[in-house]
Amino acid sequence: MTYHYRWHRVWRNIPIPYPYPWYPLLPQLYYPVYPAPPPYTHPPSSPQEELALLENYKKALEEDLRDLEEELRSVEERIRELKRIIEETRR
Repeated sequence: MTYHYRWHRVWRNIPIPYPYPWYPLLPQLYYPVYPAPPPYTHPPSSPQEELALLENYKKALEEDLRDLEEELRSVEERIRELKRIIEETRR
C-alpha cells in the first residue's frame, strides 16, 4: 500500500461542505452588524396626540417627496444630456 493511497482512504470519509472550498478556510474576522430595532412607541392616548403625530408625519413625507422630485428632475436632465451627447457623436 502506497503512502498516497493511505491518505486517500483517510480523507475520503471526511465530508466536504458544499460549496467546496477552493481556497483555505479563513476564520471570520468580524461579525456582521445588525441594525438596532426601532424603539417601541406607545399608541397615542387621545385623538389630539394622534392628530399631532399624523401632521408631523405628513410634513416629513412632504419633505421626502420634494427631495425625490428634485432627484427625479436631475436624473431626467442627465438623461437628456446623455441622449444629446450620443446624438452628436453619431453625426
